[in-house]
Amino acid sequence: MTMHMSVLASGSTGNAIFIENEHHSFLVDAGLSGKQMEGLFSQIDRSMKDLSGILVTHEHSDHIKGLGILARRYNLPVYANEKTWHAMEPLIGNVQTDQKFVFPMETVQSFGGLDIESFGVSHDAAEPMFYVFHENGKKIVVMTDTGYVSDRMKGIIKGADAYVFESNHDVGMLRMGRYPWSIKRRILSDVGHVSNEDAAIAMSEVLTDNTKRIYLSHLSKDNNMKDLARMSVTQTLEGCGLKVGETFDLYDTDAKTPTDLYKIV
Repeated sequence: MTMHMSVLASGSTGNAIFIENEHHSFLVDAGLSGKQMEGLFSQIDRSMKDLSGILVTHEHSDHIKGLGILARRYNLPVYANEKTWHAMEPLIGNVQTDQKFVFPMETVQSFGGLDIESFGVSHDAAEPMFYVFHENGKKIVVMTDTGYVSDRMKGIIKGADAYVFESNHDVGMLRMGRYPWSIKRRILSDVGHVSNEDAAIAMSEVLTDNTKRIYLSHLSKDNNMKDLARMSVTQTLEGCGLKVGETFDLYDTDAKTPTDLYKIV
């Protein structure tokens, strides 16, 4: 059995990641409208009616915008921890009780041969957490919103075959940009978002010979650019002795266009 993945959308306007194995498929977050989400699925030749469920990371709108409508339209199970459920229930509309599932932080739930591990991050939400997908010794990490990457988090995510890794902003662009200082301070804080350079430093401590792909994700539309993120991460990694393009590569993500469906081998 093998896993496939696609970063359907990633950015400050909406986030969604698709991961499947032979028997199950999951959507991590649904941060775009129902119509947009259906269009993204059609681009990777998949149907939302075949999903096993939606895994929620936290209640911010760029992660749950389409959640309620998709859960109702396709009768999908929704998984989140209790604090996230409490925070997002007023925002997503009515979801039937038999579709609501609690996925506690720092636990593993198994779906056939697919094991999904949840882990906590540092972000200004009720109880934000992300996910590691395990199957047959292969590992996919999804982590798109955190103010920093702790040693505990590094231990959990180390040695993945593929990462969806936050590279949110360029610090210089953010400091010089149009945002009010209150928002800049929030983004730069330990419960905000990881910068290009800090992301790369964290990557340098968790990449192993297993790692083949890193998807640079959740880029700010105002405080980052794809070329800049890739250049900054590449330079920092190479300064740590890791050469991009040898055993692993960096991949862009987009707010509107999914990445190709990638097979984890």
